[in-house]
Amino acid sequence: MTTRTALPAPTGRALTPSRTAATAARVLRQLHHDPRTIALLLIVPVAMITLLRYVFDGAPDTFDAIGASLLGIFPLITMFLVTSIATLRERTSGTLERLLALPLGKGDLIAGYALAFGAIAVVQSALATAASVWLLGLDVTGSPWLLLLVALLDALLGTALGLFVSAFAASEFQAVQFMPAVIFPQLLLCGLFIPRDQMQPALEAVSNVLPMSYAVDGMNQVLHHATPTGAFLRDTAVVAGSALLVLCLGAITLRRRTP
Repeated sequence: MTTRTALPAPTGRALTPSRTAATAARVLRQLHHDPRTIALLLIVPVAMITLLRYVFDGAPDTFDAIGASLLGIFPLITMFLVTSIATLRERTSGTLERLLALPLGKGDLIAGYALAFGAIAVVQSALATAASVWLLGLDVTGSPWLLLLVALLDALLGTALGLFVSAFAASEFQAVQFMPAVIFPQLLLCGLFIPRDQMQPALEAVSNVLPMSYAVDGMNQVLHHATPTGAFLRDTAVVAGSALLVLCLGAITLRRRTP
């Protein structure tokens, strides 16, 4: 009677740069063959900012007041949508299960996705910022590079949120349905429509723990101050810390397959 020896479980689950880079390269190759997604990521934010500029063509001061805030919000929303759907597609197709059967930990996978979409976010934020400042005439007191920094952090936050919520969706339709629950409340309470200190106290308290509020505050700091302020540094630190925290939660909740 022959005794079968069980194969050892894959080891080497620690986060490693080579596995992270390989995952990021695979994601970027997939995006390269999906022109519609590339258009959504790179063209739509610029198109929305341009549309907004001409909506307020007769009131350029209004565009200056809210254009900087939306420069951070649009990349966040598009990165959230694309990342949540792309990650869910990996799981429902069985790709994620096959990858995790290899010596590839959840941390490698999440970090690889974040790196790939982060590279896209750099291009996206650079295009939107350049178009806003040099083509559409967005008047900011601070450096456009600071605008780019906040826009990039917002895009990374959208990527992190998309990776996180994809674990709780069973279909692409459900992933899209998370937008009203995750994005819209932040959009309403971030101070875009009315200063947060003028809200009802309970709503102001809620807005104080939402990362998009600090994204908008950071943009407004660049809008009104020539040099980085303490409030700007706090706001960018909160957005960056929120993105890192959500990425860690995404690694914890990531599942191999959709039930």
